[in-house]
Amino acid sequence: MSKKQENTFQTIISHAKEYGFVFPSSEIYDGLSAVYDYGPYGSELKKNIRDYWWKSMTQMHDNIVGLDAAIFMHPTTWKASGHVDSFSDPMIDNKDSNKRYRVDHLIEGFADKLTEKGEKERADKLVEEMNQLLAKEDFASLKDLIVTNNIKCEVSGTTNWTDIRQFNLMFKTEIGSVADATNTLYLRPETAQGIFVNFLNVQKSARMKIPFGIAQTGKAFRNEIVARQFIFRMREFEQMEMQFFVRPGTELEWFEKWKTERLAWHQSLGIPAEKEHFLPHIKLAHYANAAVDIEYEFSFGFKELEGIHSRTDFDLKRHQEFSGKKMMYFDPEINQSYIPYVIETSIGLDRMFLAILSNAYEEQTINKEDGSTDSRVVLHISPKISPIKLAIFPLTKKDGLPEIAKGILDDCKRSFRCYYEEKDAIGKRYRRQDAIGTPFCITIDHQTKEDNMVTIRHRDSMTQERIAIADIKKIILAEII
Repeated sequence: MSKKQENTFQTIISHAKEYGFVFPSSEIYDGLSAVYDYGPYGSELKKNIRDYWWKSMTQMHDNIVGLDAAIFMHPTTWKASGHVDSFSDPMIDNKDSNKRYRVDHLIEGFADKLTEKGEKERADKLVEEMNQLLAKEDFASLKDLIVTNNIKCEVSGTTNWTDIRQFNLMFKTEIGSVADATNTLYLRPETAQGIFVNFLNVQKSARMKIPFGIAQTGKAFRNEIVARQFIFRMREFEQMEMQFFVRPGTELEWFEKWKTERLAWHQSLGIPAEKEHFLPHIKLAHYANAAVDIEYEFSFGFKELEGIHSRTDFDLKRHQEFSGKKMMYFDPEINQSYIPYVIETSIGLDRMFLAILSNAYEEQTINKEDGSTDSRVVLHISPKISPIKLAIFPLTKKDGLPEIAKGILDDCKRSFRCYYEEKDAIGKRYRRQDAIGTPFCITIDHQTKEDNMVTIRHRDSMTQERIAIADIKKIILAEII
């Protein structure tokens, strides 16, 4: 990451805290690494993204239903899914500092420094070689790559490295009052398995026919050793996943359909097409026969927001094997029973939140009519998901204007989130709403008492126009639905 990009990213992080989007968790106790709390406007934005995803999946598709599975699951679930044996990342320790690094993060960080020094070709070659060795799980050659390139520990400044080994990322806990192996539980590292173990429950109770999907949002937990880049990589995070069950042999057709649909969903929230791309997986997971990531161009590079995977019948087959319960579907169209194949769409809610915030943030210089300039910070968040839809300002605190304003507030707040403020000059109030991404502000002035009209201000263009009080709700609803 260049210095300018780093400054931009730090500016966004600072803005997120100052304006009540994201706070470091337990900050009064110096915080907890890679854990964050969402503030008043952050929790609204996060909820709105989640609700928009949920509506697009369940309400807009008549063959997708929802589920809310428990975080705790029977421990055999994770044995069947492969997480107990293979959910790990290659790690390396520096013997002098005892600091542990994820191997890919260590090498990518060094490559970033090479790029900053103008050695981009060498950096790209290094990352490409790393990816090839990771795909082959050639850990001895990966260590040689680190040593040969003189990649040093950021704390000790030495290259005194241990051998590379795998580190399991699941959090363990115990159920009940006795801590022994039979009582060990895991905090789920993904939400997908809750869908798979409930496949037949949902199919039968909701009377679903193949092809159909099950959608779920919820918390997941991963013991990331090197968590970084703000809320991009955290130990506690939220996923929005949909598993789409299809007839074997049709999975690659559905895979392409969901790729197209998911990219369109991102762009419907204002993400520019040029800021995202598909990245096919170099090494497929053991359960997949096709996989691609949707990556967004953050200031620190293109990074994964969402994965679309063709998971074959691996998950249902494994749960059938480990549970001894049939996970078969009888297809009346072909008069045949089979274990369905699955297309997964899995998006990180926190990562999407960060992408929305990063894409929306802008520092503007405004040329005024008298030749002077002004400035503002504005978040160009889509009105569909903005934390506040409408800010309502009486021009003064007297002459009956607050009463009219509060009447408008009472009429609108049942339909969408509103904000009322009567303190400070109107310009300062506009600037505060720009900074949290409120798309519309209305001002009630003395003329309002004469004609029942108010001034509506549009965030992005800053244009203003007079509209009737009776039309306010209709105008806003047309923009946010």
